Amino acid sequence: MNGKQWEPQIKALCKEYQCVIWDVRGHGSSTLPPGKGNPDDFSRDLVALMDYLNIEKGVLCGLSMGGHISVQCAIHYPERVSGLILIGTPYTNKYNWFEKYATPISLLSLRLLPFHWTSSWIASAMSRINPANKAYVLESFQCMTKANFLAHWEANLKMESGPQLHKVSCPTMILLGSHDKMVARQQKSLRKGIPHSEYYTIPAADHLTNRDNPKAVTNYIHQFMKAME
Repeated sequence: MNGKQWEPQIKALCKEYQCVIWDVRGHGSSTLPPGKGNPDDFSRDLVALMDYLNIEKGVLCGLSMGGHISVQCAIHYPERVSGLILIGTPYTNKYNWFEKYATPISLLSLRLLPFHWTSSWIASAMSRINPANKAYVLESFQCMTKANFLAHWEANLKMESGPQLHKVSCPTMILLGSHDKMVARQQKSLRKGIPHSEYYTIPAADHLTNRDNPKAVTNYIHQFMKAME
């Protein structure tokens, strides 16, 4: 996806907080360097961006892969993270036997399928609750080539935080859409693995949680930020 995903939250939160939206490499306006991707590059990119903007420390908020990148940043660069807001966030692609076998199969399938089929399928899956999501997802995919999508997805699938979750020491809030079956199986152990984390369910929301129920997500973020003051 890209930074436009967070428009509903930014409009409400930018009046009180400095909000920075970034496009992960290979997404939106960010380019993707040639060659195979390294999963560690994602968190390194984020810290480099914070350095460039002279941001010493901040609260990181991410959905799905963005949440996992935020977790990795809190593990490897704890001095830069004052809090985490994780929405529909996986922390591994090897949670159970299904994921261990499904992950390489999914990558192979994506290589074989026409790219427009992939984008159409994902757009439909992400718009079951909020039909307006479909146009946004399709627009996001138009910014990527199939080669870049596959290289990025392969690096994403290599991210692994399970053995190091206990290293997350900052305040953490975990949010999950009530209809999000994609990562629901990991949420109990994610909460258990991160000390002192809090967990809430977002009603009437699927995996694209912050756009399915923007008001509820924004309210929880606002409450978390207030508690951090």
